[in-house]
Amino acid sequence: MASAVVVEAAAAKRYIQQHNEVELSALGMAITTVVTIAEILKNNGFALEKKVATSTVGMKDETRGRMVQKAKIEIVLEKTEKFDSLMSANNSPKAAAAEATNSDDKKEEGKQ
Repeated sequence: MASAVVVEAAAAKRYIQQHNEVELSALGMAITTVVTIAEILKNNGFALEKKVATSTVGMKDETRGRMVQKAKIEIVLEKTEKFDSLMSANNSPKAAAAEATNSDDKKEEGKQ
């Protein structure tokens, strides 16, 4: 079964295919997931980083009833020139499975 990150990266790819760019954003602990998705798309040649912005946002902590600051990231990626040729090469089931495996291998390399 594909990991959630691979599924989200595929969804971001489809969005880029239709709109030429995608904005990924996350708060708190979800930031690592968004960064991983962006890196998968960049490392596989599908996207270029257009903009990265970080900030903090105030949110009410429901359990404590007080305001807390949460980290926020926004990453805008744009379609590469070779996007369409990569997508046509990746439309076969074997290529999709290989991409998922390569992405998982890259994540493992980063842990070492």
